[in-house]
Amino acid sequence: MLNFVSQRSDSFFHLTGKSLLLVPVTLFLSATAMATESPSEAELAFNKEVLECASYYQISSNVIVNMDAPQMKPVGERLLNSSKKAVALAEQYQSKEAVEKQLSAIKEKQLATLPNGKSLGPLMSKYKVACQSLLSEPQTRLDYWIMATM
Repeated sequence: MLNFVSQRSDSFFHLTGKSLLLVPVTLFLSATAMATESPSEAELAFNKEVLECASYYQISSNVIVNMDAPQMKPVGERLLNSSKKAVALAEQYQSKEAVEKQLSAIKEKQLATLPNGKSLGPLMSKYKVACQSLLSEPQTRLDYWIMATM
């Protein structure tokens, strides 16, 4: 009889352990879903920077691809992949439609700052290092915005 009670107790704790694991996962998924519906001030500021990087990478990729220099094709592809990574990151905090709209507006502004369609100097000096840092450690930058908007 004692063995039966022990087995039942083990089953209960085993089941409870699994159930308890599901609770945080469910809460995390719910929080992620809610984040895209109503992002915080920190998330909006973070996303603006992420989308500035996405735009910079798109513009740079387009300029490099249009240079008609085959040896630069891999660079253009890497920049385009970085843009896609930035857009995917932004879509974790805002809806796809909001991201597309904001990205389009940012891209217009950035293109307007270029002296001509082939000169990336102004964008590179402003975004190259900052965007590499942001995409390599996005949580660090988000943490900064969380602290800055408290």
